[in-house]
Amino acid sequence: MKKILLKSTAFLLASFMVLGGLTACGGKDPVAEESTAADTGSVGTGETKDAASQPAQGGESTFTYAIAGDPGANVNVITTSDRFGLMTLKMIYSPLYMYNADGINYFLAKSIDTSDDNLTYTMHLRDDVKWSDGEKFTADDVVFTFEAMENEKNAGWAYSQLVYPEGAVKIEKVDDYTVAFTMPFVNAAAEEMFSQIFIMPKHVYENVTSFENNDVNSKPVGTGPYVMAEYSAGSYVKFTKNENYFLGAPSINNIVYRIIENENTAMTAIQSGEVDAWIGTPAQVGQMDLETANLTVYPYQEGRVAYLMINANRVPDENLRKAILYALDKKAIADAALLDEEYYDLPWSFMPPNSKYFTEDVEKYEQNLDKSKEFLAASGVTDPELTLAYSASDSLQSTGVIMMQEQLQKAGFKVNLTGVDSTALSQQMKQADNPYDMYFGGYIMGIDPDTFASLFETGAGYNYMYYDEPEINELFAQGRRETDGAKRKEIYTKLQQKIQDTACFYPLYSNKRLLVVSKNVSGIEDAMLVPVYTFEDTSKLQKK
Repeated sequence: MKKILLKSTAFLLASFMVLGGLTACGGKDPVAEESTAADTGSVGTGETKDAASQPAQGGESTFTYAIAGDPGANVNVITTSDRFGLMTLKMIYSPLYMYNADGINYFLAKSIDTSDDNLTYTMHLRDDVKWSDGEKFTADDVVFTFEAMENEKNAGWAYSQLVYPEGAVKIEKVDDYTVAFTMPFVNAAAEEMFSQIFIMPKHVYENVTSFENNDVNSKPVGTGPYVMAEYSAGSYVKFTKNENYFLGAPSINNIVYRIIENENTAMTAIQSGEVDAWIGTPAQVGQMDLETANLTVYPYQEGRVAYLMINANRVPDENLRKAILYALDKKAIADAALLDEEYYDLPWSFMPPNSKYFTEDVEKYEQNLDKSKEFLAASGVTDPELTLAYSASDSLQSTGVIMMQEQLQKAGFKVNLTGVDSTALSQQMKQADNPYDMYFGGYIMGIDPDTFASLFETGAGYNYMYYDEPEINELFAQGRRETDGAKRKEIYTKLQQKIQDTACFYPLYSNKRLLVVSKNVSGIEDAMLVPVYTFEDTSKLQKK
């Protein structure tokens, strides 16, 4: 029998930035949910900042939203894909349209025409939009943005969903307010794919050589409802209303993203009225006297999937991976973290349970300790020792990893828990030689299954499992080319089965997001609660 040590040197980094989605926002970046692409520039202490570190408000109306991580100083359309960076982008910039489960909501575009051969999508743009510096928005800005995303040297987060082995999406200016996008092949996910990219101003960025590192990012010019006025690393981002906003100037003068990394500090701030909105967990919300604090809770589904991923570079034996998965009890983990089934659904594959493509006809790896021990014996590994990385500042993950550690111990595994700053963890997971055997995370992708490709195709930018499975690649390719709904369902059922068979991916739960808001804030329904960004259009918010 061979003995293998699957352990890395544990290290802790102190700053925390929030996804994990993994957004993200096919080939969407899964880090859209809980990680930032930029350095936070500060170490979070968990303490409330003093008055000197707060943005000056004057007598104007201000909506303050407590967020758990720092968007960073280099937020930009091309390389930013984390939740807080995307939330910042959504304030400053606009997409062509938003593609939601209930249909399309148009922003910079007015309508879309699709050619008979399903290859060309013609976008008809609004002609009444101005950038926040007063310049006119035109088709040139759209073409410039998409071409920049297609340039490999720019390391754009959406590169893989615009450039394929068959060729790149062709972007053509038809006239000042019409742009045509031509796919290199029929792709059923194309319409959703085009909605994910915010449009940046050509006249501001055309001479920029690095989208991630430049002076322009600190004074962005956008078409969104707000303009970024101040950024204080590790403290806050302040936005002032854009009087040129094409859907009408917002009624709230200022919006502040207050960076509070410590969850207890944030909970105190929302209850005291220091902030107007915050995302809480079921356990935290249950501790609060909502009526006395004048608060309302809005639960909403983001299609998020929390997962355990196994790094096949460090755990190459399939028997060993199956031994790990059969030791786990996902419902117990979800109950411990989320308290009640009303706050979560149980996924059995990479697709969220509310997807029309979701299937339970997969290997579920329901807890079976005897089977776990059988696979462990078959692997030939004795005294297995694993390192599980997770976000140290996320209470749901902290609860979940303790449960996993206990469950795996019963099957003969020693598990070292490594709580890491999410920014650092996100960057390290992208390295094939990273020191982690397993990662706890989550993602919010899209509606179409093809938007998940960047997580699971061989060599894809966010396949942190580092396996090589040609059949998975082929099934993704078949699915994106197929336009018949029933046939796509068959393909994606096979794909879900195959991914589960690798035993590298274990879906844990699909949890609702709980937005806690002051009753002094109205217009939540009109602003629309959506995945990743929280609000589809913050201009619709009002405050007493």
